[in-house]
Amino acid sequence: MPDWVLWMIASIALGAGEVLTLSFFLGPIAIAGLLAALVAVAGGPVWLQFTVFIVGSVLSLLVIRPIARRHLKQPAHLRTGTKALIGERAVVLERVDGDAGQVKLAGEVWSARAFDDDDVFEQGARVEVLKIEGATALVSE
Repeated sequence: MPDWVLWMIASIALGAGEVLTLSFFLGPIAIAGLLAALVAVAGGPVWLQFTVFIVGSVLSLLVIRPIARRHLKQPAHLRTGTKALIGERAVVLERVDGDAGQVKLAGEVWSARAFDDDDVFEQGARVEVLKIEGATALVSE
């Protein structure tokens, strides 16, 4: 079996592993395998194929992985709608417990409920929004 076929099989296996894990670790190594396959197709010796694979793996992990991980985590200022409110601080306007309450969140009055049914927050307390369910903010300390 030609060397380039082996490199392609390895790259496909690494790419499939990346799809299953989404770790941004196997994908960059799969790219290095493709580069090694190109060297094999061009008739490069085995030592050169392995050198290209190793250098390509290190470089792609150092360059591509940080960029991909950075794009995976969308910053708060780019989130919109209710997703932008998660993690924000709010001030309790009316007592908040497991059933009802009101908070001032992002300049607006929201109905609120304690995230944990046992928690109670009195007027003036500062809370953090953990989740939005419809028009109700679920809050905790």
